[in-house]
Amino acid sequence: MMKMIVAIIRPEKYEDVKVALKENGIMGMTFTHVTGRGEQAGIKFTSRVGEFVVDEIDKVKFEIVLESDSDADVAVELIRRYGCTQHSGDGRIFVLPVESSYKISDYISQ
Repeated sequence: MMKMIVAIIRPEKYEDVKVALKENGIMGMTFTHVTGRGEQAGIKFTSRVGEFVVDEIDKVKFEIVLESDSDADVAVELIRRYGCTQHSGDGRIFVLPVESSYKISDYISQ
């Protein structure tokens, strides 16, 4: 069954992940610059005037559809390896089943 990988990573790791996927034969992907927050609920800063929380953190979202479980396993491993900074907030990876996929260009009107 086809799988969709949805990965949310730090923007500074975007290029590393994209290159690693491409070098391993994973070409098709969609990426979007997004904002959000994870379990840490934002970043707290303290200054002379007090504390404030930034809870809209820039991330990059990858969406990749792959033909097999083994391809999905490779993609997950690459994203984990090249997306990791070893700090809280590195991101998340979700693996979802894909029921079907259609190329729009293959449509033939009748």
